[in-house]
Amino acid sequence: MAYARGAVVKGPDLFGPHAYRPYVRVSDGTHPFDDEEALYVAVTTTRRSIAIPLTDDDFASGGLPRDSYVNPWTIASIRHADVRAREGELIGSTTETIAREAAGYLGVR
Repeated sequence: MAYARGAVVKGPDLFGPHAYRPYVRVSDGTHPFDDEEALYVAVTTTRRSIAIPLTDDDFASGGLPRDSYVNPWTIASIRHADVRAREGELIGSTTETIAREAAGYLGVR
């Protein structure tokens, strides 16, 4: 199953010791293998001054059970088959902020 841009999902923890962690989908339908995978940005419970906090107002639906922060410099390509659950959907402006921040870490200005 493919998830829309802005979806908050539970995917494999590629960066820590847990089985799963939340991610935000930032790629759109132009991803070359959109039917198989997408680009996601990691969500953490570790507060960092440069991380993007997620509040209840950032969610169009669903949410996360704990205070959470997006690390836009932590980008991964995740196969749809490896996603275990959908946690919610972010509003468009929050998704755009996260995507722009992520692009900045890739040298896009």
